[in-house]
Amino acid sequence: MDNLSDALKKLQITTTDSTEDSLEGCLDCLLQALAQNNMETSEKIQKSGVLQVFASLLTPQSSCTAKVANIIAEVARNEFMRNPCVDAGLIPPLVQLLNCKDQEVLLQTGRALGNICYDSHTLQSQLINMGVIPTLVKLLGIHCQNAALTEMCLVAFGNLAELESSKEQFAYTNIAEELVKLFKKQIEHDKKEMIFEVLAPLAENDVIKLQLVEAGLVECLLEIVQKTVDSDKEDDIAELKTASDLMVLLLLGDESMQKLFEGGKGSVFQRVLSWIPSNSHQLQLAGALAIANFARNDGNCIHMVDNGIVQKLMDLLDRHVEDGNVTVQHAALSALRNLAIPVVNKAKMLSAGVAEAVLKFLRSEMPPVQFKLLGTLRMLIDAQAEAAEQLGKNVKLVERLVEWCEAKDHAGVMGESNRLLSALIRHSKSKDVIRTIVQSGGIKHLVTMATSEHVIMQNEALVALALIAALELVTAEKDLENAQLVQILHRLLSDDRSAPEIKYNSMVLICALIGSESLQKEVQSMAFLEVVSKLRSHENKTVAQQASLTEQRLAVES
Repeated sequence: MDNLSDALKKLQITTTDSTEDSLEGCLDCLLQALAQNNMETSEKIQKSGVLQVFASLLTPQSSCTAKVANIIAEVARNEFMRNPCVDAGLIPPLVQLLNCKDQEVLLQTGRALGNICYDSHTLQSQLINMGVIPTLVKLLGIHCQNAALTEMCLVAFGNLAELESSKEQFAYTNIAEELVKLFKKQIEHDKKEMIFEVLAPLAENDVIKLQLVEAGLVECLLEIVQKTVDSDKEDDIAELKTASDLMVLLLLGDESMQKLFEGGKGSVFQRVLSWIPSNSHQLQLAGALAIANFARNDGNCIHMVDNGIVQKLMDLLDRHVEDGNVTVQHAALSALRNLAIPVVNKAKMLSAGVAEAVLKFLRSEMPPVQFKLLGTLRMLIDAQAEAAEQLGKNVKLVERLVEWCEAKDHAGVMGESNRLLSALIRHSKSKDVIRTIVQSGGIKHLVTMATSEHVIMQNEALVALALIAALELVTAEKDLENAQLVQILHRLLSDDRSAPEIKYNSMVLICALIGSESLQKEVQSMAFLEVVSKLRSHENKTVAQQASLTEQRLAVES
């Protein structure tokens, strides 16, 4: 039968009693017409109303089921046909067919569902709610020898894994085990790539990360790295990147990371260390990012610093000072910043020359590098007075910080620059540092920082300003006036939303400022006594006590 119109008419009057032979003839005619002109044939199928008939034909018992599902898959390649397929009620019977044993039916059913739900998160969510994930994972395990069915499952996983709601369901299946098993068998690059595309979104889930580690994925990834690292073939370079990126992603989970660290003696950790001196930028990047991920708790950080990781990272940075790779610079600085968090590591890292190594990147014009550079220095000088003084007297550094404090396009860099300026004063408590910051024009930025929306930054600014007022008020007096500090303090004390510590430190600062004649006049002119008096009944006892002291001080001075 080669007449499409006749075939559609016959299908319109199809009943459950129709012979399967006559049905098969009609279906073959439709498939032939779709192969010749898919869009035009799909339009005719839609207009004929046979989509509703297909819903009743999708039964496991019928020998026509595979062909019906194939036709649905073909018409659903057209976007305009997807809603009509949904409206015809085709999704529920198709989902039921995923429990069938016939491999051809399974393949065409998977294609049909994939095409109908393509690019629709709503329909994909509906499939997830109908329980397709455990069914598909089971199919992958049973039919792993069938290449077409395996590919169908992988395409479905790739689409569904993008949805957050799917990951919880995947975590309750043995998907990790099945994918790793399948991955080990693959030789062709395209097949590995297809599995990678499923692994990457799944590995964003911490439970699945651990399952993948336990299923042996890491060993597979390390093997790929070893095989491809010296190759210049395009496929091998792509595989090396994907494998090392996925390795870093697995380390983002706390449990999976700790399992692979194995107290710093794990073979995986040792292999990752060997990537840092590699000549491959991709491996250097992955190695540095992996170290940054391992350095997420104090125990790991202390172990790594004691075992020489700092020198490896500094050597890596040295290779990227002049026109270096920005992503590698950023990753190595991230690792050093994390390693500098534990108190016991700071002095060791400073004596190893980390501050000097980091300062080499002061000329960088790349905001991500600037951001990590600032964070690393701030971590290093925390409670390290000598280092804070040395850096605070470094005019080039302070001038660069003042410049970055105005980087309005890069809020992170601007915030970190302000915080480092404040930290240099707070940790050094040095008059020389304060003078350097005043001469470089840094005072106005610290005053602005006191108005930040982040309480921690406000507080750091107020403490630094109180030290300036206590140690070097004469030098900073003019800048403090120009920055309208007194008005800002009045606003902070009057605002009921100001945190208790902000009110407390604002009053400490007021007491220090009245040592300057001009600033004292400003304080008196703004009726601070009235504002401070109200704070004597503040619910926070420390604030109330400081309010009493401040009130006495202001009363004496007036």
